[in-house]
Amino acid sequence: METLIYEKLENRTVRCGICHHFCIIKEGRKGICAVRENNGGALVSLVYDKLVAAGIDPIEKKPLFHLKPGSYSYSIAAPGCNFACRFCQNANIAQMSGEKNSRIPGARVQPETIVANAQESGCKSISYTYTEPTVFFELALETARLARKNGLLNVFVTNGFMSSDVLDMISPYLDAANVDLKAFDDQFYQTYCHARLEPVKANLKLMKQMGILLEITTLLIPGLNDTPEELAASARFIAGELGPETPWHISRFHPTHKMTDRPVTPLASLETAYAIGKDAGLRYVYIGNVPGQSFENTFCHSCNKMLIQRHGYTIKNYLKDTDICPGCGTPVYGRF
Repeated sequence: METLIYEKLENRTVRCGICHHFCIIKEGRKGICAVRENNGGALVSLVYDKLVAAGIDPIEKKPLFHLKPGSYSYSIAAPGCNFACRFCQNANIAQMSGEKNSRIPGARVQPETIVANAQESGCKSISYTYTEPTVFFELALETARLARKNGLLNVFVTNGFMSSDVLDMISPYLDAANVDLKAFDDQFYQTYCHARLEPVKANLKLMKQMGILLEITTLLIPGLNDTPEELAASARFIAGELGPETPWHISRFHPTHKMTDRPVTPLASLETAYAIGKDAGLRYVYIGNVPGQSFENTFCHSCNKMLIQRHGYTIKNYLKDTDICPGCGTPVYGRF
């Protein structure tokens, strides 16, 4: 399928407009994501109808704690990614060597089937996740349009590196996004993700302006992005530029992929980050990948009443069909 956002240049070369790499791709070659190819001067998606993963997840697994808590989300992914994170948890389906890998894995599935499967499974939303939804944007957009018509919510779990054109096209159908703010240091992005920080910051602000329900996740990696100064800068950005109601998930790192030389994140580091977030004025800060801690729960930022009690992805009790604290009447961020 011909991709939706690209520019034709001289000599059958094209410039992809799907993300902030803006790859210039010669005929017969692929972009950084390895799933967009210049075919005779036209840029085509190699994954429009190819799913490499599909399943039913608790919405809390995304993680999204402020969108229909306790509901399930039909979760899909196509192969490929526009990042090359050394700590990627899904590298087997996300990171493909573009010029070396000629075969694109996955099963052919149409948007109508995805929406039907989501409805039949009783899910309230469809999540475009596991890999980067930007690289299978055409499939995500068509599915999201159909999902909206059928009363389903749409969720992106994303690195936030898409172009503004992508956000303009998807925003009428995108209800929520969890965006990885991988660090608050551009050198970290360049070294460990082969990307940049500033486009992510700009897109976070744009998403919030568009009215997309936004939650942020930072994977805390010992010795790389966990200094109090950097965490404070992240928290100030979220509170000041996105709003203090924006949830911040601080997640525990486990060694994986090409980053096995780092230890598991100490609980003390996670608790320090939590305190920094609260000190910056953030109303909803969570610690992830540490089941059983009280930091998973949602509290009213005004009276501190527990609103949602969690254990991992399990909800023990929660607000239903209301966004008002039953204790003091303070509005609660999200859709319940």
